[in-house]
Amino acid sequence: MMIHDITAKVGPHKKSKRLGRGEGSGKGGTSGRGHKGAKSRAGWNSRPSYAGGATPFARRFPKRGFSNAGFRTEYYVINVRELEKNFQAGATVDIDTLVKLGLIPNSKLGLKVLGTGDLKKKLTVVAAAFSASAKSKIEAAGGTCTEAGK
Repeated sequence: MMIHDITAKVGPHKKSKRLGRGEGSGKGGTSGRGHKGAKSRAGWNSRPSYAGGATPFARRFPKRGFSNAGFRTEYYVINVRELEKNFQAGATVDIDTLVKLGLIPNSKLGLKVLGTGDLKKKLTVVAAAFSASAKSKIEAAGGTCTEAGK
């Protein structure tokens, strides 16, 4: 016998537990909620981290050390293959032109150019940062890299 044989006969829906229908039902009186406390009252709802009065998990451990995550510099990234595909030779590539083309969402962050792909066009690229491979590919194609911005 397999599980699908059983579920086919039983059906997809389980009958709900009938609560508060007298003591003889076995679920009368407190209706399975026990006596007193927040869980016995109407409107009580548990949040996922609720530990039943125990010290919350995040407060059980000492907070030590330092994380640099809040201070890291974030960039919008673009690869040189995208520059090859979307720009004509001799064009100037900066964050504003990339926003106009829809290649990055906005100009809030700085721009970093990465070196995936090939570049054969001479471009003037203005960005906040360049990877070493991107810089060498742009300069090998006869273009220039200017670091500016955020």
